[in-house]
Amino acid sequence: MKKLAVLLVLVLALSACNTLSGVGKDIEKAGEAIQKSAD
Repeated sequence: MKKLAVLLVLVLALSACNTLSGVGKDIEKAGEAIQKSAD
């Protein structure tokens, strides 16, 4: 569970470096990846 939280923080930090139009897509992809790994 802690690994997922760390992964989410890293993804959000990396997405902050992208343009605003890309941030939503990055967060959506990260959410999908976390859901798949949780299943």
